[in-house]
Amino acid sequence: MDVVRLLEAAARLVPEAIATENDITINDVWDHLTHDEWEVALDMLEELGDIRPLPLSFWKMLAAAAEQMQLTNSAAWCHWRCNELRDGIIRADLTVRPAYEGRRQTSFSGAGVLRPMWSIGNRTPTGEPTLDIARVWVEYAPFLGPGERTSVRLAPLDPSQWRHLQPGRTITMHEDRTISGTAVVLQADGPAPTPTA
Repeated sequence: MDVVRLLEAAARLVPEAIATENDITINDVWDHLTHDEWEVALDMLEELGDIRPLPLSFWKMLAAAAEQMQLTNSAAWCHWRCNELRDGIIRADLTVRPAYEGRRQTSFSGAGVLRPMWSIGNRTPTGEPTLDIARVWVEYAPFLGPGERTSVRLAPLDPSQWRHLQPGRTITMHEDRTISGTAVVLQADGPAPTPTA
């Protein structure tokens, strides 16, 4: 399916009644599609998709369109949203330790590349603390560096190990045996009960 058809099909899944904080509606998307402004239409559809849960097929179509337009970050974000629909959403307020306190001396990519370990309260059968792996997507910034703080999304390697998390819980990030960051859980929702058509 070509880019235009993918974007049009995704647009048909967006309810007319929803609007972003900037008053972007599906009518704006259709206007940009009419003028062959595909990248702008894709950006708007991504924004509208964050207003209320839309089906997995919506994000799959946006991911495919972004891949065809070679928009790597948009494609990665749309795939991330597909995973969140299947596995659940975990958002947290993460503070990375300053360079003088931790091992990390440079910023890391915010696009879901870093896969650190997390201490989330799980234990081995013998009672020893265990660490669980989750990728990190930094919200609203392309990178996150030592001493910085922002909201992030986490994509666990094994989502079932994270189901006990509740908002307000403090968890720690580890890139080795030491703590490289501390996060407070903002949101911990299970898989979305939306259609997967």
